[in-house]
Amino acid sequence: MRTFLENFISEEDFADEDDIFELGLVSSLMAMQLVLFVEKTLDIRVESEDLNLDNFRSIDRMDTFMQKVSAPVHG
Repeated sequence: MRTFLENFISEEDFADEDDIFELGLVSSLMAMQLVLFVEKTLDIRVESEDLNLDNFRSIDRMDTFMQKVSAPVHG
């Protein structure tokens, strides 16, 4: 995620836990690019209930979200 974001964000000094929206590093258009990146990387479809900005606020949150949606479903 960091490598992907660094291609679009000129601010090179942000931590994995930083809120990239609060810092003004990412726009709403970039948010959609993040969703598309996650879908393409994991070969999944991000469901509408997962289109919550909180899932994409920081690298840490995106990593947690990606682990959750890529985990095998048991049942």
